[in-house]
Amino acid sequence: MRNRRFLRIFVLLLGVPVAAHAAPSACPRAPVQHLALPHLKAALKAGQPVVIAALGSSSTWGAMAHDIADSYPAELQDDLASLLPDSEISVINRGVGGEDAGREDKRMARDVLALEPSLVIWQVGANAAARRESIRHFTGLVRRGLHRLRAANADIVLMDNQRSRELVASPDNDKINAALAALARAPGLSLFSRDALMRQWQATDPPLADFLASDGLHMNDRGYACTAAALAAAIVQAVK
Repeated sequence: MRNRRFLRIFVLLLGVPVAAHAAPSACPRAPVQHLALPHLKAALKAGQPVVIAALGSSSTWGAMAHDIADSYPAELQDDLASLLPDSEISVINRGVGGEDAGREDKRMARDVLALEPSLVIWQVGANAAARRESIRHFTGLVRRGLHRLRAANADIVLMDNQRSRELVASPDNDKINAALAALARAPGLSLFSRDALMRQWQATDPPLADFLASDGLHMNDRGYACTAAALAAAIVQAVK
């Protein structure tokens, strides 16, 4: 199983589509996404066990996946174990369905800071787009959360929204993604863009629907697996 995961991501790093664990179909070519991960890199170089905290809502938790083991954090854990076999890496899923920046900020101390992570991946903005939340209010909440996360002395990666029928139809979706991209330009932050990733998928032969669940909002197993593969490739590129 791990050999299949290693092959999938190794070839993905080379920019060639490979077979995903969660589905027999291949993962399309992923765009190169550069992450700055000095804390994670230093911890791995020192041989320390590291924790990656995946904070977010239902698409972090793994809604519409066949099993929690098919969520993107679980897939990321397995992918990193294959790519970095000499490192002890734990990916902790802290996704809660229906939440966004405000509620996630309130539980950061318990769910994230208590883990003493080397890397925090914060998926945020999907529920704000679906609920037509004020962009100014959303940005303020994310800034407040980032201020709290910086206390962890960890690398921080913001993850923007998936391209799905419901979110693409939201007039605020592009504005929220733009706000996250702007925030991620601050020192100590990076952006992993699912929007850019899925736009690349749309440019290939498989239709976007192949990666989405029947609800038209969340990813299916293939979508989660290919997201994790692209994220793992970006992480490995950053730490090596």
